[in-house]
Amino acid sequence: MTLEHFSRTIFRSLRRIDQRKCAHAYLSGLLATPGKKTVRRLAAGISRDPSVVQSLRQFVSLSPWNFDDVMQEITHWVARRHPGAVWSLGQTVLPKRGDKSVGVHRRFDLHSGRTLNCQLGLGSFLHVGSAQIPVDWSLCLPRAWTQDPERRRDARIPVSEQYLPTWAHALRLVDRLSARLDSPSAVVLADMDNEPDVGYLVRGLAMRRRDVVISVPPQLAVLPVGEASPRPVSAGSLLRGQGPEGDTLTPPDGPQRTSGPPSVLVHLPGNSPRHSPGPPYRLFASGGGDTGTTGRLWLTSLVHHSPGTIAATAARAGGTTAVLEALREDFGLLDFAGRSFPGWYHHMALISAAYTFRCLHGAAAPPRRRPPLRLP
Repeated sequence: MTLEHFSRTIFRSLRRIDQRKCAHAYLSGLLATPGKKTVRRLAAGISRDPSVVQSLRQFVSLSPWNFDDVMQEITHWVARRHPGAVWSLGQTVLPKRGDKSVGVHRRFDLHSGRTLNCQLGLGSFLHVGSAQIPVDWSLCLPRAWTQDPERRRDARIPVSEQYLPTWAHALRLVDRLSARLDSPSAVVLADMDNEPDVGYLVRGLAMRRRDVVISVPPQLAVLPVGEASPRPVSAGSLLRGQGPEGDTLTPPDGPQRTSGPPSVLVHLPGNSPRHSPGPPYRLFASGGGDTGTTGRLWLTSLVHHSPGTIAATAARAGGTTAVLEALREDFGLLDFAGRSFPGWYHHMALISAAYTFRCLHGAAAPPRRRPPLRLP
């Protein structure tokens, strides 16, 4: 598979020849340029012509082309390689300087333990063998951006884009992927252990008849199954009270243990006492080992599946994290310096295309000589 053929297919929705040339040039630069992927470095890696920098910058930030059309082509490209029955959702925090980058805000990052000046993005991923391919993205805009007319104008935020909580962004990604693919049985795997309102996501996916394996925060309110008049308790305290005699959820290739974190059947509380608690879920933990801690908490609708199967699905979340790290380190996820809303999405489409080609078709070797490249 050549990069030229891949580029022609993925970017065929771009109407103008100059746009398709810029897309191919940007893609080539992402694959061939080591280190930081600024537009200047990408241009220098593919051409000696100084005008290429401005052409690529304008293509990403100002040129009118549709992110959704490109991501749909990537989705179909991956689907032809028979992806597995798991869709992953992953969050990525993008640290930024200043307050001009679209969607930038102050946010406490649970994993680093610090408050960061950052953007927050969500991605959806299809599994092909051991690989996970990014096929869609959503930028979470705080109300400080969606309710500020001047910021909206300067960042070229469309009128249709309004504030959504993180769980609603996740549902939107699932809906868009459902519209592209006929995969009604795909399980949604999501890392949401820093989202206090993850219950809304679980209920929304249940309404869409989607099975889920979702990491949840310890403070998530749940109702134990089987009690006459259950009161909501936190997921963390419920599992800690189960003791080591509960079911062990260890991946098939994980370490052998004689005891492990427990699991328990629960409901999610309804919106009011009159509402039915809804379907049962299995609440379980992973990663606690024998230290006396429960580790990460997970909620799944796959209550009739074997513990090993459920744990193996949850373990794939580590693969999603690894993909996001690879996009940061090798594909320029953090390197977009533009400030516009369309520019952010264009950049995400381009790095997704580069990662897809590298992952499914091998590395593109950088050219030995850099012939002059002239872009309109």
